[in-house]
Amino acid sequence: FHPVFWVDAQGSHPEPATAISAAEIRSGRWRINPAMAANLTQGDLTRLQVYALHYAEQLEKGGKYPLIVWPYHSMLGGIGHALVPAVEEAIFFHTIARGSQPSLQLKGANPLTENYSALSPEVLTGPEGDPIDEKNESLIDHLLEFDALIVAGQAKSHCVAWTVSDLLQEIQARDPSLARRVYLLEDCTSPVVIPGIVDFSEQAEAAFARFAAAGMHRVHSTDPLWEWPDFPWPLAEET
Repeated sequence: FHPVFWVDAQGSHPEPATAISAAEIRSGRWRINPAMAANLTQGDLTRLQVYALHYAEQLEKGGKYPLIVWPYHSMLGGIGHALVPAVEEAIFFHTIARGSQPSLQLKGANPLTENYSALSPEVLTGPEGDPIDEKNESLIDHLLEFDALIVAGQAKSHCVAWTVSDLLQEIQARDPSLARRVYLLEDCTSPVVIPGIVDFSEQAEAAFARFAAAGMHRVHSTDPLWEWPDFPWPLAEET
C-alpha cells in the first residue's frame, strides 16, 4: 500500500491514490518490486506475488476498499505517527488529575496487510489459509466495558469507519443495545479527499448513517454533554 512496493513494466512506481485491482495484478499491469522480497519473503519473489494477488482478491471478496497506494504517512517512529501535542497534553493532564492510566495502542505491525481499523487488519489469512494477523480482542473487550465511548480521529472514511464497523460487528454479536453507548464526533473527523483525484465523502456518510441506524449517536464536540442522547447523566453532571 506504498509506492515502493509496486512497479510497472518500465519499473516505475504508482502514484499515490492509485487503486490496484486483482485483475491488474494478474495482467502484469502492476508487479511486485523485486527488492521487496528479500525483506518480506526471504527472497522468494514468486511467493510474494502469489500473496499480493490473494490479498487483492480478499479485499474485493470481502467488500473492502480496493488496494490503494497511499502517500507515505504516519510512519512508525516519525513525527507523523506521534500524537498531536495538544492531544498528548490533554491525555497527560487527565492522567494526573484523575489518576487514570492511559492505554496507547499501536496498529499496523504487519507489513503484509493494511490496518485501517484499530481493531482488526484488512486481511487475516494468507493464500493457504494460514493466519497472518489477528483481531485485537483485548482492546475490543476493554472498549466494551465503558458506559460511554467517544470516537474521533482520521480519516472518517477509512480508519475511523473501519474501526467503528469492526466494533459494531462485535456489539451486534454480543449485545446490540451496547451500540447506544457509542458517540461519533462528527466535527472531529473528516473523509479522505484529494481534489481532482479521489473523494470518499459519500462512503464516509454511508458508513456513519449505518452506524446511527444501529443505535450509535452522531454528535458534535460543541454540544453540551447533557444534550447527548443516552449519555450517562452522573458523568455528564460531574463533567
